[in-house]
Amino acid sequence: MPVVLRKILVFHAVLVLATVALGEGTRTWEQSKFDDLTKGTTQGVAVRSAGGLELAPAFKNLYTTPSAYIWKIAADPQGNLYAAAGGPARVYRVTSSGQSSTIFETHELQVQALVVGKNGVIYTATNPDGKVYKIERSEAAGKDSTGGKTPTGSWSSSVYFDPGTKYIWDLALDGAGNVYVATGDRGEIFRVTPKGEHSTFFTSDEAHIRVLAFDAKGNLIAGSDGSGLVYRIAPDGKAFVLYSAPKKEITALALDGAGNIYAAGVGEKRAPASALPLMITPVPAPTTQHLEGAQAGITISGFNTGGPMMMTNFPAPGSGATGGSEIYRIAPDGSPDRIWTSKDDLVYALAFDQHGRLLAGTGNRGNIFAIRAEDEFTELLKASASQITAFTPAPGGGLYASTSNLGKLFLMSEAPESEGSYESDVFDAHIFSRWGRAEVRSQGNVEIFARSGNVDNPDRNWSAWEPVDLRKDAKLKVPAARFVQWKAVLHAGNPAPEVASVTLNYLQRNVAPDFGDITVQKDVRYQSLPKQVPADANAPGQPHFDIPVPSIHEQSSIGVRWTVHDDNDDDMIYSVYYRGDGETRWMLLKDKLTDKFYSFDASLLPDGGYTIKVFASDAPSHSPGEALTSEKESDRFEVDTTPPQIENLTASVEGGQVHVSFRAADSFSPIQHAECSVDAGDWQFVGPADQISDSKTENYDFRIPSPSDAGSKAAAGVEHVVVVRVYDRFDNMSSAKTVIRAK
Repeated sequence: MPVVLRKILVFHAVLVLATVALGEGTRTWEQSKFDDLTKGTTQGVAVRSAGGLELAPAFKNLYTTPSAYIWKIAADPQGNLYAAAGGPARVYRVTSSGQSSTIFETHELQVQALVVGKNGVIYTATNPDGKVYKIERSEAAGKDSTGGKTPTGSWSSSVYFDPGTKYIWDLALDGAGNVYVATGDRGEIFRVTPKGEHSTFFTSDEAHIRVLAFDAKGNLIAGSDGSGLVYRIAPDGKAFVLYSAPKKEITALALDGAGNIYAAGVGEKRAPASALPLMITPVPAPTTQHLEGAQAGITISGFNTGGPMMMTNFPAPGSGATGGSEIYRIAPDGSPDRIWTSKDDLVYALAFDQHGRLLAGTGNRGNIFAIRAEDEFTELLKASASQITAFTPAPGGGLYASTSNLGKLFLMSEAPESEGSYESDVFDAHIFSRWGRAEVRSQGNVEIFARSGNVDNPDRNWSAWEPVDLRKDAKLKVPAARFVQWKAVLHAGNPAPEVASVTLNYLQRNVAPDFGDITVQKDVRYQSLPKQVPADANAPGQPHFDIPVPSIHEQSSIGVRWTVHDDNDDDMIYSVYYRGDGETRWMLLKDKLTDKFYSFDASLLPDGGYTIKVFASDAPSHSPGEALTSEKESDRFEVDTTPPQIENLTASVEGGQVHVSFRAADSFSPIQHAECSVDAGDWQFVGPADQISDSKTENYDFRIPSPSDAGSKAAAGVEHVVVVRVYDRFDNMSSAKTVIRAK
């Protein structure tokens, strides 16, 4: 065996033994892994994939819109933020001072896409059967698109381009001011010049072009729905498929300064390429109050022009997708890699923060992830909404983020929160327990608190949060109880605060073992199982399953099996006793058993009725004097290993028949049946004289034809061998024979 492998195996064995040891007496509850920590509640605290907590970026709610969904956001150089929304369909403007206004409304169901030009002109697209609108601010009185007068400083809109397609999914601006329009049901991209001249820039064989972005060389990067393709389209319209993703739909794109392209994919490739992306259409446009009250009555639907429109819980392309999300990195040389995957979160938006980390906005838990490298990420934030739908850079640093369900706008700062808190999941010790010390691995300014209770909801009269003095004994000053919870408060400073792990020590109140059934089986011998270490001996309350015990059929063996449950999950030791009918003293069969079964030779016990008693003790897991025991008796069973006796066997030939008589007697159980064979012929069943086999003693008297001369007069001097055998109720058998001569 290689030395390295041998060392790994030795380390694993030591780890397993240590785990088992911790399962006895004092127990521990440790939280350090990502999957465990994400079960808790974060407020200004991020969770690392490698485990541990840190302060999250400051995340400020700028504005809660009246709309249910925000699809796209963009900011102008002055720091004003614009949001394309649906339910109702509007464009909102939020100034750097926090003032909000509606600058565009439309009869279409939603405003799907939005870009801001260098001159402050806003281009926005609507769905379904929508158009591209140009929205401008009037510095002087003028006329709007309907011919009405507009006051100074108001916003006016006009149809900029009508692609004549069913859907418009995204817009992009190049350096020359050309607007590129990604559409669906024919998979076309249109280019509209600043003068309003338009042309078909690219036509794919996919049904929908979902997202657009420009690279540093002026190539248009596009993602499709249907086959999950990522295109690179040169300025002259010549396209090359960079990557065919394993997922059905590309929902977001981002490009870094090194020329890498990042694409998010969702959905299984099951639907035909012409299928509609699983979008939402809200109707009727609900009020904010209605949406906050309930999200019932929300279903997945494509756009429907022939009837009332429905809504879905998933407010972005990719809704209803199964199989989770993946993020791919396409290097400048074209080589792709999958760098992140989630079976639970759907990615709707990608962007880079000021630290160069890739951010993924997801649903339907409203999470933002920071992805550093393959399989290395941080769950940065959880928004107070279901989906993070878009990012855009904020002037002066940071990022704006938008959400849906409800439609909100946030500012994510470059600096971390000054303070953040984390509340762990509630831990169930399953038994009333005393709580000991906390073992905390952390750095920086971190405070730890704890509380306990005897119901699983901390809001139902638990103890108050009590600080844990990490500089002294780190003792949990909480009442003994079944449930416990800890809280960490992180304060900004140098070094930056971090919590790597928190371990709580506790001691369960010892509970006596609880017996289930005791089963006694005859003619069974159990075979011992190889000793195995439990997968997690330090996990109280986890289900335990008894492995079926192999057995063999063995005459005159008795097998005893029992089931025992111990709420403490303690190691157990057993003793097996027996007692005969009418006796008062229990006699030891076997002690110091660790298996839940025992077999023994039935011949050790005289024939009679017996009862088994099993004692269970949790002594292996407790100090002397603290162990608890319990016991249980089996149902009465009988042992009979002695065959019956055959007495007074006689036989004679009379008139061509063999006349046989004998007496059968058993010391314990009734005679079951008897058989007879003459001259090695077949065994023939014979009944007792009274025809009912129900006594310990039975008399037999019967005649059977002579096999050699049946039906005729027996020849003088012919010899016959008569054999009889008798069985008792326990299948114990005895036999006897006699030799006769015909006269």
